Amino acid sequence: MDDQELIALLNDLESDRVERKASPSDSKKIRQAICAFANDLPNHQKPGILFIGVNDDGTCAHLSITDDLLLSLANLRSDGKILPFPALQVNKRGLNHCELAVVIVEPSDAPPVRFDGRTWVRVGPRRASATPEEERRLNEKRRVKDLPFDLYPLTNALIEDLNLDSFQRDYLTSALAPDVLEANQRSLTQQLISVRFTTPEPECHPTVLGILVIGNDARQFIPGNYIQFLRIDGTELGDPIRDQKEITGSLLDILRVLDETIKINISIASDITSYAREIQKPDYPIEALWQLTRNAIMHRSYDQTNAPVKVYWFSDRIEISNPGGLFGQVTPENFGQGVTDYRNPHLAGVMKDLGYVQRFGYGIPSAKRALTKNGNPAPEFVLETSYTSVIVRKPV
Repeated sequence: MDDQELIALLNDLESDRVERKASPSDSKKIRQAICAFANDLPNHQKPGILFIGVNDDGTCAHLSITDDLLLSLANLRSDGKILPFPALQVNKRGLNHCELAVVIVEPSDAPPVRFDGRTWVRVGPRRASATPEEERRLNEKRRVKDLPFDLYPLTNALIEDLNLDSFQRDYLTSALAPDVLEANQRSLTQQLISVRFTTPEPECHPTVLGILVIGNDARQFIPGNYIQFLRIDGTELGDPIRDQKEITGSLLDILRVLDETIKINISIASDITSYAREIQKPDYPIEALWQLTRNAIMHRSYDQTNAPVKVYWFSDRIEISNPGGLFGQVTPENFGQGVTDYRNPHLAGVMKDLGYVQRFGYGIPSAKRALTKNGNPAPEFVLETSYTSVIVRKPV
């Protein structure tokens, strides 16, 4: 947006497209505003603008706009508190002789967008938690959008193909704020629509996301949705196999079994120090393996492939691979350095809701730190157009 358009919005009264903040000190309200602009309930189909460094009456607050401030605002996009990820830009601008941080938030293609499990909307100067009717209107907006693959409808699937007990017991309690869940008067169908597990009414077809997360038999619709685990006595694929399994089921089933499989295969060695103290050291740090395998599940391609995620555990290394190369703004040059983009943004959001992802963009750096601390070499990444893999080796 050019300066003239921004100045016109800055000089106008606060509306459903504009909010002013004297400082960024209240990050909660800033996130609420971003969430509300992304939902675009009035359907302006234009970005919402958050001006930081200006008072409510439009006068300059004389805030120092530093690089650290701009970076902290940009990080609000991908820290996992606002889901699905909002599209926003953060700029330093000089408007009306005042230095400002300007956050430009694009309308979401897949509303409702939630901050900490709550949907925020803005109509005029009002910002509030969405009513059931407002959420229904946001769900309806998804019909005409160009959606990512994880929101594609599976027209040959039925509501009966979803595990509704698991949805209510395992997912809703993690995804929604407790008071929102307690006051929730929506029907089960409306709840499924709201979290994108089905398409809006009247069709209500399960989406790829719904089948992946709570499907009774996800592989019936997405054949590659499993993990092929091999434990090999040797360093080559032709060597004897000690253990093999296909880890399959819903997302929760796969994550639980995978975590347990990794745990029982790690070997612990004892080292007696010069002070006669026993130090136990694993051949691989479990945190690193959890991060790397979850990354493979989150970022893999589920579209037009029947290939699984592969975890091959050799005697000297572990190889983890997933179908699908780098996606979006992630390149070989910036890979693993905090730059994030998501082939399956809503699946990533579900993994965050369920507690399997703590903070987006930190999985690989966290795995690297855990490996270094344990004495393992740095992970080796192979970045191809059709697949991505990582090799983790034992301590030297």
